[in-house]
Amino acid sequence: MPYSPSSRHPNRRLAMAACALTAMTLAAGSAAAQPGEWPAKSIRMVVPFTPGGGTDTVTRQISERMATTNRWVIVVDNKPGAGGNIGLDAVAKAPADGYTFGMGQTANLAINPSLLPSMPFNAKTDLLPVALVASQPVVLVVPTDSPWKSLQDLIAAAKAQPGAIKQGLASTGTVGHLAGEMLSFKAKIDVLNIPYKGAAPAVTDLLGKQTHYMFGTPQAVYPMIKGQRLRALAVTSAKRLAILPQVPTVAESGFPGFEAVDWKLIVAPRNTPAALAQKINAAVNTGLQDPAVLKQLQSEGSTPMGGSLQDAQAYLQKEQASWAALIRDAKITLE
Repeated sequence: MPYSPSSRHPNRRLAMAACALTAMTLAAGSAAAQPGEWPAKSIRMVVPFTPGGGTDTVTRQISERMATTNRWVIVVDNKPGAGGNIGLDAVAKAPADGYTFGMGQTANLAINPSLLPSMPFNAKTDLLPVALVASQPVVLVVPTDSPWKSLQDLIAAAKAQPGAIKQGLASTGTVGHLAGEMLSFKAKIDVLNIPYKGAAPAVTDLLGKQTHYMFGTPQAVYPMIKGQRLRALAVTSAKRLAILPQVPTVAESGFPGFEAVDWKLIVAPRNTPAALAQKINAAVNTGLQDPAVLKQLQSEGSTPMGGSLQDAQAYLQKEQASWAALIRDAKITLE
């Protein structure tokens, strides 16, 4: 009988077969891990605020569209607290496997890093910008019986009575707060900030003449504008809002370049594979072309954004630098 290692050594033959099977298993596992097989389970989308707010609403709109179009399962996970820091910290510390994303926005990604003494995560290095979703300005409003008919009227009154004009703040550290600080800094006026725990009490006191003006989100103030209880003097976006076409921008009202918007940006753990981040980016861009999504965003005073991964990265860096400069130059604090 001719010599054959496998026939004379059955254990060696079994070992060789086992090695071959192991190699096949590893190859199959590697293939399953490739981006082409993703997602193999549900995708978690963290919202760092409570249900029902502006960030939550936009997140659910775009998540539903992505899930429907791509036949994905996307679970929206609300993790509120600390101005959005708790939720985004959970995203930053999650496995970078393409199954955890979060909806960041202006305050927790661009304002908080320069305004707060410490952060649980580094907004510049711990998160990967994935997709710009939408932006929304705040609206400068006064009661309808206010003598001020324009932004310049308000500024003239503030200069005539330094420290006497009261600005209501729906909360501190937000775009509404920082828009007010930006206006005070650029217009060189001194006003008294009155902070509140939410938009509802701030609007109530504005209507009750406890304060003189405030910067509010469209969701908070548009119903009152429509009901002729509040008058809009200006919006903080670069262009006028479709729902308030007659209201000028702050930039039009004497402050060229003035812009303060609450943008929404999907982020992921820093080392998330680029190919998977690109899939989410593409899905967002497709979703933003849907007429129903566009109509809903515009009805809320929002403007769709979109763009590439590189666009998201560049925009975030620009916004972080811009807000840091304002906070430094205007000496803004939470006190």
